[in-house]
Amino acid sequence: MQITEPGGPHVLRPADLPVPEPGPGQVQISVVAAGVNRADLLQRAGLYPPPPGAPTWPGLEVSGVVSGVGPVRDDGSPRWAVGDRVCALLPGGGYAERVVADAALVLAVPPGLDLVDAAGLPEAIATIGSNLRAAHLADGETLLVRGGSGGIGSIAVQLGRALGHRVLATAGGPERVARVRELGADVVLDHRRDDLVEQVRAATDGRGVDVLLDVLGAAGLADNLAMLADDGRLVVLGLQRGARASIDLGLLLARRLSVAGTSLRSRPADQKAAIMADVRDRLWPLVADGRVRPVVHARLPLDQAAQAHLLLDSGDVFGKLLLLP
Repeated sequence: MQITEPGGPHVLRPADLPVPEPGPGQVQISVVAAGVNRADLLQRAGLYPPPPGAPTWPGLEVSGVVSGVGPVRDDGSPRWAVGDRVCALLPGGGYAERVVADAALVLAVPPGLDLVDAAGLPEAIATIGSNLRAAHLADGETLLVRGGSGGIGSIAVQLGRALGHRVLATAGGPERVARVRELGADVVLDHRRDDLVEQVRAATDGRGVDVLLDVLGAAGLADNLAMLADDGRLVVLGLQRGARASIDLGLLLARRLSVAGTSLRSRPADQKAAIMADVRDRLWPLVADGRVRPVVHARLPLDQAAQAHLLLDSGDVFGKLLLLP
């Protein structure tokens, strides 16, 4: 599904292109599902161009079966064979029947995990895992996930709990609050109320949280800082509610707070490989034993990518949307 020009969902159109062949250190994957991410919507609108050398059509994660293997690089990357069940992180190009992926960014799909649903994991688990490590979330510290019902948030809640942390999360409305609680959050707060800061303070005995993962951006900044404990760390993962806001540096100094912003797609190849190696060693066993599972809102045919973008933009999605070639 190509982007014919920057614009709304209608610019996503099917196209027939040559099958990509794997180069050195790459594998070719016959795709069974591609995850839909908000980055795809930004790329479609012309606001998030793919990195140099990446396909021009969207799609940052897929699952499927290895259908070809390029010459092996002697760099410690995992070795894959035709027929392996895998999911993979991509710089783009996942909305397709075949993709090529760097062997270092591929994960084996455990026997107990549905191969289609596995497409909803690579982007989220790599993003969350790398950011929790960068934020130095330590034993005994608390984690707040803003947007616990989203594609990133639904995995963050499960990961935080599986790693042994006390997890707070936000969601909109009683039904979504209840569903996020079922994912394992210790406390779920309704962000539609206008007293979110007070709710968080009450849930932490007035202390605040140690690490806060945020997808809102500018509109949530003031509340996010107010919800942090002293020495707390705010990690901005998305800009759904704006990119510009003012910040009181005196508050950061007085309470020793830190604010970090990160992205995954634009990182150098060696950094992505290191992130995925950490996922493989430290977090993927939590998927294999069932403590972390993809949360899938709906599966749609690939040629309905426009409808998937409309649905994701509506705010009604709980978890991830998947496209099936």
